[in-house]
Amino acid sequence: MTDVTFAVVGVEPEPYAVTPILNARLGIAAVGDDPIHAIALRCQVRIEPMRRGYSDDEGAGLADLFGPRERWATTMHNFQWLQTTAMVQGFTGATQVNLPLECTYDFEVAASKYLHALRDGAVPLQFLFSGTVFSKGTRGFAVQQVPWDREDRFEMPVSVWRELMQSHYPNTGWLRLDQDTIEALVAYRSARGLLTLDDAVTSLLATASSEEVR
Repeated sequence: MTDVTFAVVGVEPEPYAVTPILNARLGIAAVGDDPIHAIALRCQVRIEPMRRGYSDDEGAGLADLFGPRERWATTMHNFQWLQTTAMVQGFTGATQVNLPLECTYDFEVAASKYLHALRDGAVPLQFLFSGTVFSKGTRGFAVQQVPWDREDRFEMPVSVWRELMQSHYPNTGWLRLDQDTIEALVAYRSARGLLTLDDAVTSLLATASSEEVR
């Protein structure tokens, strides 16, 4: 039997992807006499929010997720960010591979809402590994499962996430709206001769703000 271990050595944006993708650089070590033929690797990436502190501005951004700061002791729990897979090619001893992490800007997704709220510091990540190891020895091929306890933690700089979002959505963002809402917004824009939907939203916000002042 061959024992395998995993360690995340870095996370950085994939510069040539059409959609936002981070690459987690993964170090894999195999302890045993048999070379690894392949690994069908699965990984669940979780965020552990209790592992870091938060400024007042960050706390305000996290209110939708965890409520007011005084409740965080009971409301702030680890949660899943994403799941990913990779096929690791054969190696002997140790190797490194990129694990693709497909990200989204969507504010309706809890993990994205959390990441957008952070100003600096690091994102506390937990990587949970599973999958199938195919090894090749003198007696032929052997198949074994990645042990359930294989995991690693990594502090991803918030700047990495911000760089990724800025490269795909420079000084912009997007919101997921119901079709009826979009049609109403388009009608509002057309009726007032506005050029863009951004202008329509800005106009609505200005109107709401002036009504509050009254």
